[in-house]
Amino acid sequence: MAARVLFICCALLLSLGAVADDWPYSNFTTGPWHPPVLDINKTNAADPGYIFIGPRGNNPAGIAALIYDNDGNLVYQGPNEVTSNFRTQKLWGKDVITFWAGDMTELGFGFGTVHILDDTYKEIYTVQLKDHFIAPDGEPRESYIDLHESHVTPRNTLLVSAYNVTQRDLTDIGGEPGQYMLDSQFHEVDIPSNKILYSWSALDHEAEIPLKQSSQGLGKAGTQEIPWDAYHLNSIEPANHGYLISLRHYWSAYYLHHNGSIMWQLSGDDGADFQLHDVGFSWQHDMRIFNESDDNLIMNVFNNANNPGESLTETTGMSIHVDLVNHKATSLRNVSDADDPVYSVSQGNFQWVDPETAHTFMGYGSISKVKEFDAEGKNVLSAQFGYPNTVASYRGFKCPWKATPFWKPVAIANPTAGGADVYMSWNGATEYDTWAIYSAPSADSTDTTFISSHSRTGFETKVTLSNLPSSFIQVVARQGNTDLGTSEIVSL
Repeated sequence: MAARVLFICCALLLSLGAVADDWPYSNFTTGPWHPPVLDINKTNAADPGYIFIGPRGNNPAGIAALIYDNDGNLVYQGPNEVTSNFRTQKLWGKDVITFWAGDMTELGFGFGTVHILDDTYKEIYTVQLKDHFIAPDGEPRESYIDLHESHVTPRNTLLVSAYNVTQRDLTDIGGEPGQYMLDSQFHEVDIPSNKILYSWSALDHEAEIPLKQSSQGLGKAGTQEIPWDAYHLNSIEPANHGYLISLRHYWSAYYLHHNGSIMWQLSGDDGADFQLHDVGFSWQHDMRIFNESDDNLIMNVFNNANNPGESLTETTGMSIHVDLVNHKATSLRNVSDADDPVYSVSQGNFQWVDPETAHTFMGYGSISKVKEFDAEGKNVLSAQFGYPNTVASYRGFKCPWKATPFWKPVAIANPTAGGADVYMSWNGATEYDTWAIYSAPSADSTDTTFISSHSRTGFETKVTLSNLPSSFIQVVARQGNTDLGTSEIVSL
C-alpha cells in the first residue's frame, strides 16, 4: 500500500463551499424549476435513455434529482433537496426510480432515507434505518442510511450503507486509546417492512481487514466530531456466494461470504490475493460484478486514482477479468477520454448502459460531467452541468424510463395584443409528443373547442395564438391522437 494520506476535511468530497459560479441555469414560465443547463456534446450515436443526476452546488434552486434527455432538455426536476444515487432499478419486475435524500456531512458520508417511486412518481416505498447509531454531533436522526449505496437486489431487497461513530484503541496506528473512528457497515433491508435481514460491520473483521492497512492516515482525526474514516465503504454488490464491497481507503474489493467472513481481497495496489496484469486502481468507487461463475467473473471499477490531497492521475472506468482459479486479475477495458481527461478526487460511477451495444457511462462525481463511450472505448457523448469543483453529483446514470405523472400538465396563458402566448409543460412525462390547445367559455366549463395542435419542444413548449374565441384555455398532452394528461382551465 502506498504511503498513508493524512486526514483531510471532506468538505472537498461532498459539501461544496461557496465559489464564484456563473454557470447558466434554466428558467421556465410554467413552474419553479431552475436546473443547471446541461451542455451536451455528441460525437457519435449515443444509446437511447435518459441522463439521471443529482447536482449539489452554489444555486439552491438546482439542487434536486434531475432527468435530462440526450439533447440536454430537462425531463424532470424533483423537490429541492440533496439527493444521491438517483436512478432507475428493477423491483418486483418493474422499473422504479430510487434515490437517497438527506443530510450530507462534511466528513464524506450522510444520514437519510431511500425513496422508491413508481412510473407515475408516486412514492410506493420509503426505506429508513433506525437502528442504534451515533452521529458525529451526537444528535439523533430520523434515518441513518448513508448516501453511498441504495442498491435493489435480484431478491427485491435493498442494500444500504451506514457509518457509525465508534470508540477504538488506535495506538497501533499512532493514535490513542479511546479515540473515535467510523465503522463502515452495510445492511440488507426488506423494502416493505424496513426489517433488517442481514448486517455487516467492518470493525467486526479487524483481524481480516487490519486498520494499519488503511491508506487514510489518522492526521488530526480521532474525535467524535471528526472521527477517523479508515474504510470508506462506498458500494455493495450482491454476489453468488455473498457480497462484493468496495473500501475506498483500502484501494480494494472484498468478496464476503454470506457469514460475513472474507473469501478474497483484490487490491488495486499490490493485488492482495491476486496477481495483477495491467491492473491498477486507487481511491475507487462503484465496484460491480458481471458474468459470475465459480471460476471467474468480470468486475467493473470507477478508478478515481485521485483524492482531495493529490490529483495527478486521470480517472478511468475499468473492466477487469478476475480468474478465481489461478488468482489473476487482467484488464479488459480502461475507458477514458483522451481529448478531455478528468481528475475526479471523489465520488463517481462506471455503468454498463446496454450489454448488446457494450456502451458504458461514467458519472465523474466531484467533477460536474458525465460521459458515454462506445464498445471501442470512444467517447460518443459528453455532458457538463457546472464548472469543475463548484457542482458535483455523487453518481450519474443513463437509464431507460417511461413515466406518466399522476399530476396534471401545466398551462400558462399570457395575453398579447392580438391573442395570447401559451406555455405548456408536464414535469416528468416521457411519452407525449404533441400538445392540443382548446378554448373554453368559462373556468368550470366541460364544453371546450379545439384550436390547434403543436409538437412538443423540450421541457416547455411556447405557442403564440391569435383571434381566440374566449379568454379561457386548456391544453392536453397527447401521444399521437391519444390523450395522456389534461391541464386545468386557465384564464388569460
